[in-house]
Amino acid sequence: MAYSGLLQKSGVGLCLVLAACNSPGTQSGSPKQADNALGTGQQKREVSSEVSTEGMVWIPGGSFMMGTNDPEFPDANPVHPVTVDGFWMDQHEVTNAQFAEFVEATGYVTVAERELNPADFPGVPKDMLVPGSAVFSPPDHRVSLDNPLQWWRYVPGANWKQPLGPDHPEKIDPNAPVVHVCYEDAEAYARWAGKRLPTEAEWEYAALGGQPGRTYYWGDELKPGGKWVANIFQGNFPEGNTSEDGFAGVAPVGSFPANPYGLYDMEGNVWEWCSDFYRPDYYRKSPSNNPQGPPDSYDPAEPNAVKRVQRGGSFLCSDQYCVRYKPRSRGKGEVSSAANNLGFRCVADAPPPTE
Repeated sequence: MAYSGLLQKSGVGLCLVLAACNSPGTQSGSPKQADNALGTGQQKREVSSEVSTEGMVWIPGGSFMMGTNDPEFPDANPVHPVTVDGFWMDQHEVTNAQFAEFVEATGYVTVAERELNPADFPGVPKDMLVPGSAVFSPPDHRVSLDNPLQWWRYVPGANWKQPLGPDHPEKIDPNAPVVHVCYEDAEAYARWAGKRLPTEAEWEYAALGGQPGRTYYWGDELKPGGKWVANIFQGNFPEGNTSEDGFAGVAPVGSFPANPYGLYDMEGNVWEWCSDFYRPDYYRKSPSNNPQGPPDSYDPAEPNAVKRVQRGGSFLCSDQYCVRYKPRSRGKGEVSSAANNLGFRCVADAPPPTE
């Protein structure tokens, strides 16, 4: 786990995947420079007829008002007009079965499985630098919600093949979303599949399903008809998960209703990587046509960390904590960090379906 931006705990460290739920903080300071392969202006994608769109949904292009003026989400202000071209999007998050096919074909090793570089962890004994990742580990009693280290733990050996670590060797569900994937891992899979990661604008446009203005992506009621329609946290966070929706952790893809475009789990289940660098002030100057994100990353809470946007929330989000599963809200994650509530889905630039 060669991660940057670490919190030290028990002499090892905990990667800051937690940043997705943190408040955006102030919006001043000097940017963290980084390369952006997508550019920043209006960009027309190259369409390829060779990409397989099996298991994908066509999202027709169009215009919408992106962002929110909700003061709860200051990094999603202001509301601004955006137009996106049509694109294909995976119906659901990339699953363990799909990721296993990629690994078998390429021999790819995820960041969480790689040896650690001692230079990245000054002061930490070398015998403690073992590959692993962050795992949600709820306490057995109530705690204040101001310190995520009370429910996140760095678990040696935790990775996509054993999401809870080697002490939990249960076979992974092939139909569950793959987790413990860093940005580099998600991007590598997308390239192999002839696809790419969605821009933040594409993700929001698709998630809204052509029906903006709702309290939640699915409507105005948290539990329409008395039923949970997304995999989020029920009960007192973090120790009192009642699992009323049937899942204490990730749910197999398609366990809840799809949105009007036929996309599953655009809210809850696992956070999803987007291609955009994260800046809390980007919406103030975002292009109106096919925005690709800023040219660099800057988070005032961690000015030296390079971050990308994450969207959709996870099974740990609720109105009590981490409300960023709600429409138009934004998440963020340090690019070399991973956890058991972080995955992705892909988009593709291919001709639209024929009648």
